[in-house]
Amino acid sequence: MMHTATSPSAQRAALAITDAVIERFGLLIIIVLGETVTGVVDGLTEEHGVDARTLTVGLVAVLVGFGAWWTYFDYAGHRPPVATRAAAVRWLFAHLPLTAAIAAMGAAMVSLVEHAHDTRTPAATAWLLSATCATVLAITMVVATTLRAWREDRALYRPLALTSAAAAAVSLALGAARPAPLPLGLGLLVLLGIPWGVAVARRTSA
Repeated sequence: MMHTATSPSAQRAALAITDAVIERFGLLIIIVLGETVTGVVDGLTEEHGVDARTLTVGLVAVLVGFGAWWTYFDYAGHRPPVATRAAAVRWLFAHLPLTAAIAAMGAAMVSLVEHAHDTRTPAATAWLLSATCATVLAITMVVATTLRAWREDRALYRPLALTSAAAAAVSLALGAARPAPLPLGLGLLVLLGIPWGVAVARRTSA
């Protein structure tokens, strides 16, 4: 039996993250983020008497979804990884939990809107929503470590990674505390916005 050897250059080509691949993964993230809006709409349609508080919770839930959008696309999306096998593998596999977390975030939105008037968010909803936000923050930074931008702009990405890790930890603590849906949504929105504020401050000072 004859064995055909695969050259190292052919292996690298098979794992190359091209511009087309990056674009398609970005589109996948956008499609999955649409689930957060769908989740809010589903939650509102299942409510028989939609009042100001329910609508406010729904709006905040949508903004949390946008927070996941800017977290990914401001720091990692549409950027090529370095041209190594290890970076390509890490880039590809890091997107699996990231897309799963964003899809789960959309599922949590339904329950969050349905329980808008509760004094405490149901445990499953609070944990799911806070855990998905923490995952988005943490895994986006894992994707960022594979990028050329990570090596070219260390002054931005190193403090950004530390801030995102801290925000992810606080997100989990917020889920454990289980405040009412509106404070929970607002708290997660603030946590998603903190790394963005750090990035803007770094860019401005530079």
